[in-house]
Amino acid sequence: MFEIIRIFSALTMPGLLVLLFSRVTYNRVIGLILTVALIAGSVYKGYTDTFYLIVIDAFSLTAGFWLAAKMKPRAVKNS
Repeated sequence: MFEIIRIFSALTMPGLLVLLFSRVTYNRVIGLILTVALIAGSVYKGYTDTFYLIVIDAFSLTAGFWLAAKMKPRAVKNS
């Protein structure tokens, strides 16, 4: 059961984090870099310990980066 939660989290969380950081920083590359830094920290601490979880994280990062590119830019009001 715990392994299923880890796989589901690896599928969804990195992509959502890329989208969140891209929206906050208004730059999708910075959002990707921040998310990769968080994943590197989790690998260093031992939370992501198998190769297939790292591959699933990378797939989710790619999907989140692609979705961040497809997001509609927010209109800026000139006051």
